[in-house]
Order: sequence, then C-alpha cells, then structure tokens
Amino acid sequence: MLPIQCRMARAALGLKIADLAERAGMSTNTVVRFETGYELKQSTVDELRAVLEEAGIIFIPENGEGPGVRLQKSRS
Repeated sequence: MLPIQCRMARAALGLKIADLAERAGMSTNTVVRFETGYELKQSTVDELRAVLEEAGIIFIPENGEGPGVRLQKSRS
C-alpha cells in the first residue's frame, strides 16, 4: 500500500485520520507520517492495510495508469 492509496481509502470510507488510527490501534501521528511519505515498519503498513481491507477497500496495483483503491460490492 502506498501513502496515496491510504488517503484515497480513507476518503472513500469517510474516515478521519483519528478514526483510522483508532481502528488500527496506533497514534494519529503514525498515520500522518505514513500518508505524508515517511517510511514506517512494514508491519505497521500491513496493519493499516488490513484495517482498510476489513472496512471494504480493495487495493488496485499499478497497472500502467497508477495505483488506486475501490470499494467492495455490498455483501447483502
């Protein structure tokens, strides 16, 4: 997961930085550092990604047009 994907995922879910940090069990400063390009431990990035995926985000890898995210279809 890239920092831009984290920001896009939060926007798609309507989450504030504090919301994501709380769900991931980390400080808001950690999320801010990641989203502004600071390198974090891979385990921290993995935890952020897991929280976003659990909330319904699908990460789209670089495919010639750039990386992205989308929401899962509703599980009704």
